[in-house]
Amino acid sequence: MSERQRATIGNVSEPETPETPIRVAIVDDQELMRSALRMMVESQPDLELAGEAADGHEALALVRTKRVDVVLMDLRMPRLDGIQATAAITAEQPGTRVVALTTFDLDDYAFPAIRAGASGFLLKDARAEEIVAAIRTVHAGQAVVAPSTTRRLLEHVATVPAPDSGRVADIRATLTPRELDMLLELATGDSNAEIARRVHLSEATVKTHVGHVLAKLGLRDRVQAVVLAYETGLVGPRS
Repeated sequence: MSERQRATIGNVSEPETPETPIRVAIVDDQELMRSALRMMVESQPDLELAGEAADGHEALALVRTKRVDVVLMDLRMPRLDGIQATAAITAEQPGTRVVALTTFDLDDYAFPAIRAGASGFLLKDARAEEIVAAIRTVHAGQAVVAPSTTRRLLEHVATVPAPDSGRVADIRATLTPRELDMLLELATGDSNAEIARRVHLSEATVKTHVGHVLAKLGLRDRVQAVVLAYETGLVGPRS
């Protein structure tokens, strides 16, 4: 697998600012961290604070009673941790995106959070502009993962020892030949524009095909599509 392939999944261009403010919920058991994130959200004209929570249970109550577009989710919290809360929120509220924030860049936190449905994974020491860009990116339906985590994530799933022929057969039966090709293109980690140039299609057409792939396979974003392609053995490590 090339360095470019490993590093580009989360490196998406920042989407255009939406006319309707993005409603953001902040979930962290540390009041100081919530305060810092609140100030960051309130400083942006296209973001709006939807509420705050100190643990997973409060987060669930918040998203069940208010419209929340994006959740900034701490992963280590008492009572109900961020991974469990992420899984519940993404299952109950498919329109809500989660950006996981943690102090630790460790596999024990990153991989479960992504598999639970998080569309973003960043360290808490990320710059404010990086977190703001991540909010806008996941709200636009894309994914963003810290580059070091992305590299290790792909290295991890690319070394899965036994391909799952049953899941591969299901994928092939679910997708059209063109959509299957698009899933393989997604596994390169390239952007829609890069894929469009390679397969000689318009970027809009590629975007449409990508949307169909994600919808048919029940995937939230491109990172989950890449993980699925590697975990099932549909694609393997590349030099």
